[in-house]
Amino acid sequence: MSQTPFMPKATAVWLVENTTLTFKQIANFCNLHELEIKGIADGDVAKGIKAYNPILAGQLTREEIDLCSKDPNRELNLIERSEEVQVKERKKPKYTPLSKRQDRPDAALWLLKNYPEFTDGQVSKLVGSTKGTVSLIRKRSYWNFSNLKAKDPVILGLCSQETFEKALGKAKRRVEREKKAKIKEEKLKASAQANSAE
Repeated sequence: MSQTPFMPKATAVWLVENTTLTFKQIANFCNLHELEIKGIADGDVAKGIKAYNPILAGQLTREEIDLCSKDPNRELNLIERSEEVQVKERKKPKYTPLSKRQDRPDAALWLLKNYPEFTDGQVSKLVGSTKGTVSLIRKRSYWNFSNLKAKDPVILGLCSQETFEKALGKAKRRVEREKKAKIKEEKLKASAQANSAE
């Protein structure tokens, strides 16, 4: 393939994690060796590389990925002009069609995996699921857990990048508060013990 996507390795990480494309298709699209893609899937290669979403970047469409997932001989086509795709991306309907319902548990799993600081309530709000479902996914006791594939909720159109970032900021602040409270509590305990020892 003549043209390579922006950040090919990070794009490959995202495609391995979020699609059912063959290693060969991903390798050809990202201009990498098939063994390198296998290494990414096994967790030996690209450790610490943050997955880069080619759909949000306007380099691939969801339709293109779906078509290639169904036909292992088809090659992914890089989109040259990103502006048009970006506009299409934003106009997502609020209603979640039946075929997309499975995306909610997938998105919940992705959030819990990548951002454990989120509360069950925050995750359920972001993906439009129930707290109970999120809690079961966190405990790995969800009925369909073995079939879940972690997918980014922003890409799935379940929430916007802005909403996600706001929620993440809130979660991080809460974790900080809890940390400080714990340290304070331990200090109080320590001084109480020191006092009773005297």
